[in-house]
Amino acid sequence: MTSPSQAEQVGLEPALEPADTAIPEGGKKQELAGRSPGQLIWLRYKRDRVGVLCTYVVLAFYLVALCAPLISMLYGKNPYDQYGLDNGLFDEFGLPGAYGGMSSEHWFGIEPNLGRDVFMQLVYGIRTSLLMAIVVTILSIGLGVLIGLVGGFMGGWVDYAISRVTDFALAIPSQLFMIAATPVIVAVFVGPLDETPTYVRALSIIIVLWFLGWMGMARLVRSTTLTLREREFVEAAKVSGASRWRIIRKELLPNLVSPIIVQATYTLPSTILSVAFLSFVGVGFVEPTPDWGRMFATGAKYMESAPMYMLFPGAAMFIFVAAFNLLGDSVRDAFDPKSGR
Repeated sequence: MTSPSQAEQVGLEPALEPADTAIPEGGKKQELAGRSPGQLIWLRYKRDRVGVLCTYVVLAFYLVALCAPLISMLYGKNPYDQYGLDNGLFDEFGLPGAYGGMSSEHWFGIEPNLGRDVFMQLVYGIRTSLLMAIVVTILSIGLGVLIGLVGGFMGGWVDYAISRVTDFALAIPSQLFMIAATPVIVAVFVGPLDETPTYVRALSIIIVLWFLGWMGMARLVRSTTLTLREREFVEAAKVSGASRWRIIRKELLPNLVSPIIVQATYTLPSTILSVAFLSFVGVGFVEPTPDWGRMFATGAKYMESAPMYMLFPGAAMFIFVAAFNLLGDSVRDAFDPKSGR
């Protein structure tokens, strides 16, 4: 005899079979395939045409920076030699001819007064700016995540102390601090009568921008951690006896990946602008190091007589920063579709 429960199951079985699993004529049974969160993020990202285009632009800049020595060898010039002094490319005022001296020999022209190739300065300037920005971004993101996690997870007086330190750091006028602090850091490593090596200037820039760049990430991670630590999976980990380090590593950090990645995509282009600003005002990279900010400083002197020298570094920086910011928007929308623009 069939029990009432068995009868109910028998009666419900046909109704519970999904329509999508029906076997089409002449075909095989179609199975529903689920997608992981990573696959959904990648699918949303591929559908954003602007984001994909910006990805190609950013990768092109990175490829140029990586292949700068190869480009120099194929092009036959470097960013340091002065090409316009002995071949009549300058007029009596030391300025290149029409269109900044652009020709088949010098694609983007030559630098006023010195005659260095603009194209090679721009290529190696990309290399300098991207290297500095990557290092500063990694250090700033790492410190911000550490401080934000500690403050948000520990709470109490630890969170209060960290929050007050963060507020104090945010109150520092960043541009004035960068201009004032960079020469001081250089003076710690180099005597007043000695020539400053390029690596010392790079180290001073990294230290200053690192000191000024972690606060935004720390606040973002702290606020997210305060929300996550009250969730059920964190409470369950605490009840099961998991250590604090295990909770942070296994429960909190995986849920912080998306805001960290999105914030990093906004931090890197702003860091490039900061590096260029320091070189523009004379406390960053100086002659003869190729750098976008130094090219802007030189171009400002000849803005009226040789405006083409300012065109190419300005266009390159604008394209890169705009592409990276749009890429950050696409990454944000891919991780969080509810934040649609």
